[in-house]
Amino acid sequence: MSARPLGSARRGRLAAAEAEVAPAGPGRRKLVLHVDVNNTLAVLDSATGQGPGAALNGHLSALTWGALDSAGDWQWLSDSHSVLPPCQGAVCFSSQYGRDVRFTDTAAGQRFRTLHAQHLQLLEWQGQPHAVFSRKGEDVKHYHLILPSFFHLLETLHQEGRHFTVILRSFGTDLPCVLQAMRCALEGQHPQFPALRDVLLPVDLTVGRIRCSKHEVVLTRGSERLSTREDGRKMYNYFSSREGLGGFQDHFDWWARNQFSCQGGKPLWIDPYDASVHHICIDDNIRLSDSESIVSPQVFSTRGGSCTRPAPTSELYDVCLVQTNLLEAIADENYFIHCVRRCEENYERYLASAESQLCNTT
Repeated sequence: MSARPLGSARRGRLAAAEAEVAPAGPGRRKLVLHVDVNNTLAVLDSATGQGPGAALNGHLSALTWGALDSAGDWQWLSDSHSVLPPCQGAVCFSSQYGRDVRFTDTAAGQRFRTLHAQHLQLLEWQGQPHAVFSRKGEDVKHYHLILPSFFHLLETLHQEGRHFTVILRSFGTDLPCVLQAMRCALEGQHPQFPALRDVLLPVDLTVGRIRCSKHEVVLTRGSERLSTREDGRKMYNYFSSREGLGGFQDHFDWWARNQFSCQGGKPLWIDPYDASVHHICIDDNIRLSDSESIVSPQVFSTRGGSCTRPAPTSELYDVCLVQTNLLEAIADENYFIHCVRRCEENYERYLASAESQLCNTT
């Protein structure tokens, strides 16, 4: 006997019931995007006075790879750029010699001069300069303050009906102007992205602060104050429940006092037993090497517990941590979308692994 067709009303009720019990997963769970500013969203650094040309040079020196030969001379191992070493033994130029804001003007970096010029041209603001969305470079030209690929990410997530929030995390001083630009863009004022007015992502212009010590992490924002000394889970719940778009200045001096390692980096709380929220941090200074990375992942050890363990970057790389390739972010409007998609796919496996380990210990 064939099944009796369901009426449209009944089909709708069943679909709604299934949606209520369906487990969170890619496309369903809330995204909490912790996004760096300098050399991730904006190709500049007001604290050091770097414009787009210098900032792009410095970043390029961190994406190009070589090694010292037996005589101690630098030899290039690749003419391409990448966030990961192209072969065993490769060292990025900036790790060996430091970030060079004149990189492509030097004898060592001149082979990448065309690459630098191409991406700087892609970054140029077309048409009349805009008081909010464009910035004058070291030359007479104007450039995008915020990468168009990030605005494209916001549009895409909105079109897909995703629940997401954005938390800007920066050591620098550019948060006020970037937050103001974000508010203007989300009001529909960006000439390239007028549809952003439909995203309905409220922007909080109040910049919060995160300060770290050996004993605790303290978050302040206006009248709000949280400390991990009281309960580490409160900090996780705070960020997980955020709505809209806001910003926090992280603790650069603490990172410096910890030799610029992940031990003193931006704290990021991850709960592998909470399938309803996915925290992703996108930052150009994330590194697979913990001694050089900028994020300090704190992973909860038990379901619903308040104790965390420091996790190595390798455990969460392209799961909750994304190392920005600024050149790709400039050239590909879908760059940040691809980053989020990749993390979501890997996060499913990460959650399954955590559940499996939990079952094996109980």
